[in-house]
Amino acid sequence: MHVPVPALDPNRSVSLAARLGDPPRTMPVPAWPRPDKELPVVNLEVAWVRFSTINHRTKAEQIRERRKSGRDDLFARSPLEKEAQDAQYHILRQQNGFAELKEDLKARGQQEPAIVTADGVLINGNRRSAAMRSLFVDDDVRSARYVRCLVLPSDATAEELVDLETELQVAKDFKQDYSWINEALLIEELYERENKNFKRVAERVHRTVSDVRAYYDKIQQVHQLVALSKGTREYVDFIPNESAFDELAKHIKNKTEAEAQNVKDVYFIGTLTGVEYRNLRHLRRPDAAALVLEEIRNDSRLEAVLDEATNSSGAEKRDDDDLLDAFIDDEPRDSEPLSGLLQLVAATDKEATIKLGDGSPIEANQLFSGLRRSITNAATEAKEDTRDRKEITAPLERADAAIGEIGRMIQALPRARRYDDWDEAAFASKVEHLEKLLLKAKGRS
Repeated sequence: MHVPVPALDPNRSVSLAARLGDPPRTMPVPAWPRPDKELPVVNLEVAWVRFSTINHRTKAEQIRERRKSGRDDLFARSPLEKEAQDAQYHILRQQNGFAELKEDLKARGQQEPAIVTADGVLINGNRRSAAMRSLFVDDDVRSARYVRCLVLPSDATAEELVDLETELQVAKDFKQDYSWINEALLIEELYERENKNFKRVAERVHRTVSDVRAYYDKIQQVHQLVALSKGTREYVDFIPNESAFDELAKHIKNKTEAEAQNVKDVYFIGTLTGVEYRNLRHLRRPDAAALVLEEIRNDSRLEAVLDEATNSSGAEKRDDDDLLDAFIDDEPRDSEPLSGLLQLVAATDKEATIKLGDGSPIEANQLFSGLRRSITNAATEAKEDTRDRKEITAPLERADAAIGEIGRMIQALPRARRYDDWDEAAFASKVEHLEKLLLKAKGRS
């Protein structure tokens, strides 16, 4: 599918073209998808270049800014004008490592050229250009006034720009500049563009198919939680929770519908309330919801919230069925009481107060801390139960392994006895040792 690139600004295009030499100095860019890899080089003022508002590195942050401003078209209506550019500059300045990047640029200068469209929109080098602009404007570092850029052809398409960004920034070093959320959002976009073919996406980003599929699965979980939150949670809020989403996505993939939903509801509530994923991992089991519900009902305040949430949801179908019912069948499931609680927790602001049916309120932070404690307690119980189960089954599992090894020994014995240097006495000693161990296992030693 061809997606046209936003129309170039003719005035800026003319201005940039006038700065190129005749003929212009060029540099090769192997990542540029066209056969002709040579691109013109030019120095542009950092205050003149424009930040890309379709930069995938900042996609989740842009979603947050659009919601905060109440403007869905904040970055799309006039992407080169002051409002959108200021918002994008603010996002870039707030990213982790920005101060360190400024210090590096101040000490060593610009090491690699940025890449811009024919009207000066940065496709690669947004963070570096933002850091140089801050050095020049805020810190009066005169050497940061100009940014060296490579200029793309005026007919570059949106697909080519995404491919270039993917190759330059994503495939080489995702983790340096991309949060896992933005990485996953880009993979999701590429997946749709590549006719839902994970193999082709993996080739684009130079990763394995399993890696790409894992990112896709994780972002689907985040989509669901963000939708459930009804604006109280942002994609960027879940950046610290990659391990939890990773473990959840892998666990539910091949589980029954009931177990998948049980674990999913527990993981979602746990993630929203700040339970460490190291604890949540002990609840990857069919009775996860039952264990958590038992702990919740041991606390009268939490039980009141649970009842309120359950009564509020009642027998009505959730508005988010299309997002959350992928694993639900028509049979009752253990985690059903958690469904209403999950909706309540997801949509509750951390500073809110929740009114219960009897009129008594509970602060959101009290609810979250209580649920965090209950889920952690359930995880501890599950961990101990798993350990006990392992201790019970360990002798049987080891016996099975020993039986298998003895069977293979018997099969190999005739072949070994054909050789002249076979040591029958040594073998008889081993068999005698095995007999003594078996007597000990029977309690007869």
